[in-house]
Amino acid sequence: MLFVEKYWIISLLRFIQGFALAGVPAASLAYIGEEIDSKARNLATSIYISTNALGGMIGRFLAGFLSETYSWQLTISIIMFFGMAVFIFVLMTLPKSNHFVPNSASFWDDLKGFGFHLKNPALLVLFGLGIVLQITFTGTWTYLPFHLGNPPYSMPLDSVSFLYFAYAFGIIGAPVSSWFSNKFTLEKVRTAAIVVLTLGVLCTLHSSILIVLSGLCMVCFGFFTAHSLTAANVGKVAAYLKGSASSLYLVAYYIGVASGSTLVAPIYNHFGWNGFIYITAALTITYLIFLNLSFKHLQRKN
Repeated sequence: MLFVEKYWIISLLRFIQGFALAGVPAASLAYIGEEIDSKARNLATSIYISTNALGGMIGRFLAGFLSETYSWQLTISIIMFFGMAVFIFVLMTLPKSNHFVPNSASFWDDLKGFGFHLKNPALLVLFGLGIVLQITFTGTWTYLPFHLGNPPYSMPLDSVSFLYFAYAFGIIGAPVSSWFSNKFTLEKVRTAAIVVLTLGVLCTLHSSILIVLSGLCMVCFGFFTAHSLTAANVGKVAAYLKGSASSLYLVAYYIGVASGSTLVAPIYNHFGWNGFIYITAALTITYLIFLNLSFKHLQRKN
């Protein structure tokens, strides 16, 4: 991308990058499911997701700060070399799989496995939650720099970059969710996390930057808590082919990413920041109610 001048080529390269990157969490969650003891699996999943938040925080802060201070070319070069170093480190240090059992099924049999999960109402509801969570979270962070660049804030990009330290609360939220879910129930903790996420989104409507920052901390804490619990919940609900179920959840997750960054653009352009926030907050709470009612219905049915 450093030497490309045509937009369509940049878009194609970004598509290839996203296609390759999407396989990393799917393979990682499958590795955790196979190699980590069941007693520590929820915690391991939570820690893995919290490190995603850490990487997101550092990457966004450095990218914004370096791009504003130096150039975007230098920023991409630094990220590229750092990514190569991490790849080599993981390749050399990650223990080999001891419990992996090769699947002798054909490609079409694997597709039938995906179809098996898509017939499970409980999984479909969880996949939908992944989409809704990401629409709210990604949409908020995508359009936040534009919002804060306008009055009454008028913040430059390097100053906005410091707000990404709110991701630190996501780093805390994912491991804490495992402890809370063991003390209470997964459903109760996830419900509380989604409520916190929604309240945090609404806080960004305030004119005070301190309240906006507090809201962003709540958004990160609530999102990563709900996301880690939902990822773990998918593995529990799927009786068979857990790797395929996790992959489908991540597909839904990235559909939410794409929707939150692009498809909601007309909402932001037409209704502005306030309208965008009210709509996404209403969507999140409405789906939360639908989620809880659906699981109660499925429990009674079973």
